[in-house]
Amino acid sequence: MLRRLIVIVTAAILFSNSLTLAQTKKPKPPDEFPPSPLEITPPDPLLPRLPKDKQPLTLQEQQNLEPALDALNQEATAKLQAGDRVAAFEIWNRELRLRRFLGSLAEVQALSRVGAIAWKQNDGEEVQYIVQRLQAIQKQAQSQKTTAQVDLQLWRSLAQAYQNVRSIKLAVEAYDQVLLVVRQQKDTAAVVEMLKTIGELHLTWFDYTKAAPVYEELLSLATSEGQRVNEVTYLQRLAYIYEQTQQPQQSLNILNKLVVIYTTENNLTEIPELKLAIAANYESLAKKDPNLLLEAFQNYQEAYTTAWQLREYVRAGDALQKLIALYSSQGQIDEALQASQILVQIQTQSANFYGIMQAYDQIGQLYLEQKDFPQALTAFKKGLEIAQQLKHEEAYFTKQIEKISSNR
Repeated sequence: MLRRLIVIVTAAILFSNSLTLAQTKKPKPPDEFPPSPLEITPPDPLLPRLPKDKQPLTLQEQQNLEPALDALNQEATAKLQAGDRVAAFEIWNRELRLRRFLGSLAEVQALSRVGAIAWKQNDGEEVQYIVQRLQAIQKQAQSQKTTAQVDLQLWRSLAQAYQNVRSIKLAVEAYDQVLLVVRQQKDTAAVVEMLKTIGELHLTWFDYTKAAPVYEELLSLATSEGQRVNEVTYLQRLAYIYEQTQQPQQSLNILNKLVVIYTTENNLTEIPELKLAIAANYESLAKKDPNLLLEAFQNYQEAYTTAWQLREYVRAGDALQKLIALYSSQGQIDEALQASQILVQIQTQSANFYGIMQAYDQIGQLYLEQKDFPQALTAFKKGLEIAQQLKHEEAYFTKQIEKISSNR
């Protein structure tokens, strides 16, 4: 019995000591952020010397290395096509590690190529590694003084690489560096090219606030050079941008310039749509300055008149609908009714039976507002006739007719 007790006590002491040891010697947490495969430097048989040797490769050594790296790219591509994505990117990462020995430009171009593939494969981790490496190269490029030509090549490649992995903010920063250089060189063609690229990037990612000044500058350059086609293109871009950002005054300035250009060139087909947009902007501005409502009325009327002359009945109908709504909002019911009767004619002219039905409904509602029940009843009956032909909204018009008849 005593012997058994000694064994138990001894075991307890040993367990207690081991527990104390475990508490004092905590296990190391796993590495949450493993090193980027593009930053490790294992020995590689394709290199003539160890990676830790900072001596750059000779031109001959670079020429010997390049075809071997191209072969790695082909091997990785084959692996991916065979469905082995993991092995493919392991090979590409090896290629990318070795590409840096061919210089920054060659490395960035390779990162751009593999980055596009990684993005397409939805490999977020690989994309992150590539972006980190691109940023490291960018930081190095910013700290070094090199010739303008090399800088341009490198910065253009950096920007394209960032685009390929959808790092748009970084891409724009890189293009801004290129823009800075070409401005200094007073290379107008290159400035325009860069501004167009930057503007399109902003538009692609719906960053209208940053896109606006870019296209304003492009417009200014095109106007000064007398480039009418480009001028119209940039005006259209700006009209869209200011519409999206709800800046009616800026939008008006752009739209009116377009009207002048199209009128001068006798290109009237674009006028109705522009006049509709101008009127809508005046209507928006009239919330603060009611005097501008007159401009809204005038432009809606001009949109209708021009569209009617061009026999563009759909646009003419759109303009009248806007005009009717504006008349109604201002309590000008008689004017709204006159416009609605014209709308019936336009919809009849274009054989738009659904539009005719809606116009009669609108007329009926306007007469109801004036408490002219006989005229409202007539309008709803005409609307019902069209509804029966279309087999649509019959119950609605029947209910309106019954409602008026029961109240008479």
